[in-house]
Amino acid sequence: MTWKQQKYEKMGKSKSIGSSSRKLMHASSSDVQLNICGLPFSLNRELLAARSSKLDALLRENPEDDLSHLLGDIPADSETFEIVARFCHGFDINLSSENVIKVLCLAHYLGMSEIHSTNNLTKKACFYFQNDVLPSWNKSIKALRSAENILQQAADLALIDACAESIIAKVMHDPSLLGEPMRNVTTTDDDSENDENAYKPNVRRRLFVLDWKSEDLTLLPIPLYEPIIRAMVRRKVPLEYVASSLFEYLNKWVFSDTKGGEDDRLTCEKNSQRVIIEAVERLLPQERGLIPIFLLSQMLQSAIILDAHTECKTGLEIRIGKQLEQATVKDLLIPAQGYAKEERYDTESVKRILKNFYSNYASTDKSGLVVVAELVDNFLAEVSSDIDLKLNTFLSLAELSQAATGGTNRNSDGMYRAIDIYLDKHRYLTDWEREEVCRVLDSSKMSPEACEHAAQNEKLPIRVMVQILFSVQLKLKDTVSKKIQGSPDNRLLKLEEDERGTSSNEEEIMKAEIEKMGSKVVKLEKECDTMRREIQRGGSQHKNQKGKTSIWKEMKRKLGCMTSLHEPNCHVKKKKVHPPK
Repeated sequence: MTWKQQKYEKMGKSKSIGSSSRKLMHASSSDVQLNICGLPFSLNRELLAARSSKLDALLRENPEDDLSHLLGDIPADSETFEIVARFCHGFDINLSSENVIKVLCLAHYLGMSEIHSTNNLTKKACFYFQNDVLPSWNKSIKALRSAENILQQAADLALIDACAESIIAKVMHDPSLLGEPMRNVTTTDDDSENDENAYKPNVRRRLFVLDWKSEDLTLLPIPLYEPIIRAMVRRKVPLEYVASSLFEYLNKWVFSDTKGGEDDRLTCEKNSQRVIIEAVERLLPQERGLIPIFLLSQMLQSAIILDAHTECKTGLEIRIGKQLEQATVKDLLIPAQGYAKEERYDTESVKRILKNFYSNYASTDKSGLVVVAELVDNFLAEVSSDIDLKLNTFLSLAELSQAATGGTNRNSDGMYRAIDIYLDKHRYLTDWEREEVCRVLDSSKMSPEACEHAAQNEKLPIRVMVQILFSVQLKLKDTVSKKIQGSPDNRLLKLEEDERGTSSNEEEIMKAEIEKMGSKVVKLEKECDTMRREIQRGGSQHKNQKGKTSIWKEMKRKLGCMTSLHEPNCHVKKKKVHPPK
């Protein structure tokens, strides 16, 4: 049975009043008083009864002048009732996409069917709805919007389904009615223009085409919008167009209000936005990479601000985790919410996102793991300036990154930078805590530039500095060994005799320098142990600090750096090696 047949069957169930009863009404010429939504109407009894079976019955059973108290459940406003009254009195009426559903609902309520009177209002409004509204994209959406306050009555008459079917059919023929697909761009921290434009449709103006789209589905309330989108997904409308419509909807109803974060919105408005973001999260396609990650991050931040249901926030974290290698640091900087939050950013959410990424990573290529590890390093460097960032939080994030890239040749410079910032902003840490911070640093994977900086970094524990210097020694020794052994094709053996003699002398000098450096490192380690024992024996804090400083000066002197302790450009002097003549 079609929607039209269902509607006519429902509208035709009103009981008709016999002709003899109507004749009895003709005997009276008095008007009836009705008050609809605060607006008084004085209407002719006879004309109302001729068109409405419900009013005919009420007037026959209740001869009093005012029937307002008997029409308390009337599904109409004063403007719609005025259209019905004009029709009953024989005046012309103007039907439109904005009032036809209301008129149909009121006509059904009043029993204005063909059974009661021929050429009645129901037939007239149905004809207009079928032939003028449903063929048009714009008018179908306008008609749906007008039904928001009488949604249940319109749904019972299958009017909502009729509009929805019309809209879905048009989208299946032309998905661009939902908006052009989003551009899945990769954003940078300094590029905010992409954030603002990536999900805006690339509008194509179609001139001289009648009824080209000016109305948008995003204008519909969520109780109407959600079932239409679900039906489109079931009908296999391309998901990239569905995703575009979803984020246009969020941008209109949620993002514009939650960006500020400090507006005193009414509780009802916040609840409405919470309902919207939870509904959109349920509608999001599951396909990986279909939605730009910075939009998912924006959605998660809004969900946290609006205190959305846990399932909604968890679902967004899982989606972000599945494509985390596409993220930037900005995407992970989720502000913490609530007065009880001590840290500036929601690092717990970031931890969950990381765990989702690692648990779902199935590729044999470890490049994605390296990319995410470097992302975490940069994230740590950004949040380390937060004076309230706890040591355990810093370490847990760093360990997540380190554990996943254990067998790779990933550079440790990013982690060193994060550690340096954290130590600088948290000067109150004890020696043990500073040692714990540096525990996640793999000094063997630091670049020469980072090692040079670390060798002069007074914020690092001395043990860590010695360890870094020792790593430099091992790298230098390895370089010399490789040079001595030569390449597999033995090209060094083919050099001229005098060149071989020169190279041999250079290698001997370099070996001597390595041995000298090794002895310095051993001596420094002994001095560090001596200093630690002196501190443990007790003594004043001033004395200990003075002893530590003197040892630091001695270390710098032995390494060849004779500048001031406060000189930021202090560097290890390198001895220039000249081959013997």
